[in-house]
Amino acid sequence: MSPEEMIAENTRRLALMTGRYDPLAGDPADGPRIMACIRGLKPERIWIPEEMAADPAVASIIKAGSLDRWLMDNGKCVTEISVSETAEDFNRIRCRYDFPFWAATCAYIKCKGGGEDILFRLNRPQRRLVEAFERQRRDGRPIRLILLKARQWGGSTCVQLYMAWLQLMHSEGLNSLILAHQSSATEEIKDMYDRMMAAYPEKMLLPKGETMGKGERKMERVGHSGAIVRVPRRNCKLKIGTAERPDSCRGGDYSLVHCSEVGIWKATKGKTPEMLMRSACSGVLLRPMTMIVYESTANGTGNFFHREYEAARRGDSQYDSLFVAWYEIEQYSLPFASEQERVGFARRLLDGRHGENALSERRQPGRYLWMLWERGATLEAIHWYVAERAKYHDHGLMASEYPSDDVEAFVHSGARVFDRYRVEALRPGCRSPRWRGEIVGDAPWGADSLRGLRFVDDSQGGLAVWSMPAKDNNLTNRYLAVVDIGGRSQTADWSVVVVFDRRFMAGGGYPAVAAQWKGHTDIDLLAWNAARIAAFYDNALLVVESNTAETHDADRSVEGDQSHFILNQVRQAYSNLYARRQSPEDILQGKPRKYGFHTNAATKPMIITHLVKIVREGMYVERDEDCLDEYLTYECRQNGSYGALPGRHDDLLMTRAIGLHICCCEMPLPRLRPSGDASRRPGLFGIL
Repeated sequence: MSPEEMIAENTRRLALMTGRYDPLAGDPADGPRIMACIRGLKPERIWIPEEMAADPAVASIIKAGSLDRWLMDNGKCVTEISVSETAEDFNRIRCRYDFPFWAATCAYIKCKGGGEDILFRLNRPQRRLVEAFERQRRDGRPIRLILLKARQWGGSTCVQLYMAWLQLMHSEGLNSLILAHQSSATEEIKDMYDRMMAAYPEKMLLPKGETMGKGERKMERVGHSGAIVRVPRRNCKLKIGTAERPDSCRGGDYSLVHCSEVGIWKATKGKTPEMLMRSACSGVLLRPMTMIVYESTANGTGNFFHREYEAARRGDSQYDSLFVAWYEIEQYSLPFASEQERVGFARRLLDGRHGENALSERRQPGRYLWMLWERGATLEAIHWYVAERAKYHDHGLMASEYPSDDVEAFVHSGARVFDRYRVEALRPGCRSPRWRGEIVGDAPWGADSLRGLRFVDDSQGGLAVWSMPAKDNNLTNRYLAVVDIGGRSQTADWSVVVVFDRRFMAGGGYPAVAAQWKGHTDIDLLAWNAARIAAFYDNALLVVESNTAETHDADRSVEGDQSHFILNQVRQAYSNLYARRQSPEDILQGKPRKYGFHTNAATKPMIITHLVKIVREGMYVERDEDCLDEYLTYECRQNGSYGALPGRHDDLLMTRAIGLHICCCEMPLPRLRPSGDASRRPGLFGIL
C-alpha cells in the first residue's frame, strides 16, 4: 500500500464516520431491511425493517406504491387530510418496528455542550449497540448484553432509551430498574428519562383519536422519595437504585434492568457486586421482552465485571458481549492543518509499520499505530491518539481510558510476556476441531482401559481433534502428549492433555497441535484418560507436569501435586513415560529415574523463555484460539514471577511451554522405522 492509496482509503473511512446518518430514510446497515417506495410519504424512498414489511397494513401500502392509491383501493376519499392521517398511521406503525426512527422523531435528549434539547439521532457506536439488542429481540430471545466501552459516546443514554422504547411501544407493564455505582450517576440517567418523557408526544401514548383526560399526566411520582416514577398509560414503572445502597433494588417486579459502570462497583464486607446483581436481576424472567444490560468502562482484572465480560465473550454465559473501541467514536479525531501534513503522516505511518520500539515512554511503537490503521481507524483518529498518548507516561493508563481492543481494556500492572503481534500471527492456523468426542477402551480405568482403543464421537466430549493419528505411521517419535493437572471443581484450573504431531520436524518443519482434551475430572480418571489418548496416538511419549508443594505456583488453582499419583497409576500399564535427565552422580549411585516434567523456579523461566522464542518465530502450528488468548493475558510480575492475569487461566499455555521445550530440545527428531520393525511401542524414553 502506498501513501496515496492510504489517503484514498482514509477518504472512504471518513465518509463512513462523518457522513450524515438519516434515520428518517433508514439505512440498510441497520439490521435486515428492505427498500420501499411510497409516494406521499416524506421521504418517499425508505429502508424499513423486514419484520415491519411483513405487517399486513404496511404490506398493503407498499403494494399500492402510494398513499393515494392505497386510499382509493380501500374505498376512501383522497384528500389532504386523509393522506396526512394515513402517513401518520404508517409512521406510528414504523415507530414500533424501527427504533432509530422512533428515537429521531419522538425522543428528546440533552444537547451535549448546552442548548435546547434535541431529538436523538444514533451515532455509529450507538447503532452497533442497538443492532446487538435488535438481533436478540428479533430472534425472540431475552435481551442480555455486557457492554465494554470507551468513554463519552452515549452508551448509557442509548441503553436507557432502548428500554423506554420497549416500555412505550411494545409491551405494557414492563417495569425497569436503573442501578449505578452512586446516586449522582443514577439520577443523571433518570434525568435523561424524565427529559425524554416531558417532551414525548402524548398521541404516542394514546389510542388513535383519544386525548389526555383533565389533570392526567404522562408520568407521575410514586411515593415521596422520587426513586420511582410511573407511566400510567403504559402501566409501567421506572425505579432507580445505587450500588451504595444494596436494599434499594429489592422488592421490585422488573423486566428491564440497566446496570451502569459495573466495573467500579466496590466489594465491601457484606456487599459484593454479585449480591447486588442477585437482588436486582434474580426476578427477571428468562423470556422475550425482558432485558438485562451491564455496561461499564474497564477497571482492572479479576473483578466481577471482568469475569462476566470474559464469560460472555467466550460464549459461556447467558449474555452477549459487545466492545466499543475509542477509534469508533467520532469525537476522538484530530484534523490535519493541510493535505501535505496528512500525506506526510500517512507516509510516516507506512514507513514505521514494522517498528517494535517506542522512542519514548509517551509514544507507541510504529507497529501499534499501524495496527490501528489495519483495524479501520482513520488517519485523523490515529493523529489524535498520538497527541493524546503524550499525556500518559504508561500505555496502560491510556488503554484504561481509550482501549483499542477488549484485551488491553482490562489494564494490569504487569508486563505482558508475549508479543501480541506475534501471537496474532498464529491465529490463521486456528480452526474448529474436525471431531469432538472421547477415546475409550475396554474399561474406564486400569490396564484394560488401554485395550480396544477407539474414538467415540460426542458433541459434548472433552477431546477436540484436529488430526487423527496416522493409520500406517512409519515414523518413530512422531507424537508427544503433555498433561497439565488441574482440579476437580468447576472453579479450579482446567486439566489439559495436548497432543503434538512432530511429523514435519523430520524435514525441517514445525510441530502442530493435533488434539486436546480439557475438563474437570477426578485425578484417577484423568490418569487413565491421558494414557488412552497417548496410546491412541501411536503410543506417544506421555509427559506429566510435576510440581512440589514448595515450588507450586500459588496463583494456579489446582489441588496439590497429583503427578506422582498419575504416574504410579499408569506406569505399569503404559511404559512410554517421560523421565527427567539424570545427573552422572545419580546414575553412578543407581538412583531410580524420576518421571514427569518438574516445573520449578529454575525450569519455569527456561520453558517460558523458550516458548516466547517459539511464538516470536512462529515455530509451531496452534489450532486452539483459547490458547492464544492465554498468551495475551500472561504477564511477568514485578517480583519476576510469571502468571495469568487475575480471573484468567494458563493451563493451555503451560502444556505448550512444556511440550514445545521437549519437542525441540529433548526428543530425537522423527525418523523412519527400521525395515521390518513392526513395533509401535518404542519403549521407555529418557534423556541420559
